[in-house]
Amino acid sequence: MNSGLSPQIKMLLTPMNSQNQPISPQAPSAAAKRALQEADERRQIQQSETLPLEIGGRKGQEPTRFGDWEKNGIAHDF
Repeated sequence: MNSGLSPQIKMLLTPMNSQNQPISPQAPSAAAKRALQEADERRQIQQSETLPLEIGGRKGQEPTRFGDWEKNGIAHDF
C-alpha cells in the first residue's frame, strides 16, 4: 500500500506508541472475532430477505436514495 511513498511519509503513517516505537498489528481478540462473525451473519440474513413487490410504486431504483424524485414532471431534490 505504501510502497511508492518516501520513508518520511511512511513513518508519519505508521501508528506509534507512547515511546515513539511502531505498533505491530495484533490479532483480533475473541470478542472481536465473535462480533465480526455476528455482523457477517446479519448481513447474510439481510441480503437473503426478499422484499414484497410494491403495488403502484415507481419503476426503477428507489428515487429517494438515487437522486431526484420526479412525479408528474416535477422534480423534488431530497
